[in-house]
Amino acid sequence: MNRRILTLIVALVPIMAFGVLLSVVRVPFVSLGPGPTFDTLGQIDGKDVVAIEGAEVYPTSGQLNMTTVAQRDGLTLGQALTLWMSGREQLVPRDLVYPPDKSREEIEQANTRDFRQSEDSAEYAALSYLDYPMAVTVDSVEESGPSAGKLRDGDAIDAVDGRPVANLDEFQAVLQETKPGDTIVIDYRRKNAPPGAVAVTLGENPDREHGYLGIGVLDAPWAPFEITFNLANVGGPSAGMVFSLAVIDKLTEGDLAGSRVVAGSGTITGDGQVGSIGGITHKMAAAADAGATVFLVPAENCVEAKSAQRDGMELVRVETLDDAVTALNTLSAGGEPPRC
Repeated sequence: MNRRILTLIVALVPIMAFGVLLSVVRVPFVSLGPGPTFDTLGQIDGKDVVAIEGAEVYPTSGQLNMTTVAQRDGLTLGQALTLWMSGREQLVPRDLVYPPDKSREEIEQANTRDFRQSEDSAEYAALSYLDYPMAVTVDSVEESGPSAGKLRDGDAIDAVDGRPVANLDEFQAVLQETKPGDTIVIDYRRKNAPPGAVAVTLGENPDREHGYLGIGVLDAPWAPFEITFNLANVGGPSAGMVFSLAVIDKLTEGDLAGSRVVAGSGTITGDGQVGSIGGITHKMAAAADAGATVFLVPAENCVEAKSAQRDGMELVRVETLDDAVTALNTLSAGGEPPRC
């Protein structure tokens, strides 16, 4: 064999081996980067992202964008290196995203639960901001429990056996006087429907001696109309604040976004407290790609957000839902909102 050809083959072997390593070997890292954004004032698949049925909805302009972080798992060595070199992606140990003591299905189910909880909290925070009255509200109904087919999520319970119940303590006090097998009559209000009454025969539960209704209840602001969030396959709780803003914008005159593209991220509690989130620098990059000029930042994330601030994007600091609404109205009036 020609010596020159032999030298070439010897030189190519490690290059080819390295190429195989790049394309075949999986690395124990997950890539985090900018994910898709969704305008909560707009539509997705022909439906309003935030749909309100049974109440007057006011016209809006501009955008209120929720932001997400994209995750890529199962990376090869070559893919990981390419993503890292792009400067837009962050590589983190896989165990931080997918703990080894939980299956991927368990993690995805937990993320979905967090997202659904954020939707409920967003509704309660918005209704509280709008001064809707509190009520004993059905949060969940056990599928095979005594109340299945009789009460629904979102019902407001007004009385039990003719005794008014204005809050959770009063409701529980009445139930504690019952026993399994008793039949009680519950007066309720249902969204987009007339008030009603239903008789429920109480069941047994090993955790309590009194009768069991098979529902979860909480004190929450209640409105007679329905709010639906039509956004699936987005996990985690960080959309809460922006969802609340969209509800408020649609139910009030005026325009929170002021024809601007506003983005943000933040958890929300039922009483309107805005909490910190992860991946804010990636979310800011996604917002910038979507044309946002304002980003609503949870106060606890301000230091990290400032480290990645982009030209043309104002970072507005928020601690509560009221802060966020006030800041947007201040911007629309040409004023100076709190900044990071």
